[in-house]
Amino acid sequence: MNVRTLCLGVLQFGEATGYEIKKMVEEGMFNHFIEASYGSIYPALTRMSQEGLVTCRQEAQSGKPDKKIYAITPTGRAELVRTLSEAPRADIFKSEFLFVMLLGDLLSRDHIAGVLGQRINEMRAELQEMRAFTGDCDHRGGRFVVGYGIAVYEAGLRYLDQNRDLLTATEETGASRLTLNAGAAE
Repeated sequence: MNVRTLCLGVLQFGEATGYEIKKMVEEGMFNHFIEASYGSIYPALTRMSQEGLVTCRQEAQSGKPDKKIYAITPTGRAELVRTLSEAPRADIFKSEFLFVMLLGDLLSRDHIAGVLGQRINEMRAELQEMRAFTGDCDHRGGRFVVGYGIAVYEAGLRYLDQNRDLLTATEETGASRLTLNAGAAE
């Protein structure tokens, strides 16, 4: 998925400014899909406006420049449907947290316990945010996505709770446990 498709998807739910799209991508329901910066959103909106995929109207603001409000057109909706009809790529999951856990034997148990506690708190906050979205979901797709997100966070929290002692209860340290079958291919 690209920023263009993301913007069309946001606009499917109603008119929005570039700033509002960025906020939805950073803090709203759309923050779980792909990242998008102002530097990618505004050029995408400009191109889509030129291509007739979105309309742009200006609204006057006192003491500020006019704000541009974008809306999806029927051509834009058709493009969105065409793009969504393509098979999605596999999810990409990258985690600095898991990297630290992988090499956790190099750190103190107290430090690892602190990192785990912080992650648990972050995941609880995300879970609470996902649960708050349930009231905003008035269509099947939204309810499915929020339900999936809740299930993922609940499973992650359950795993962390049930397995945190794998990294915090042992006295072993250092390189003796960091082999990971490095010589297995020999």
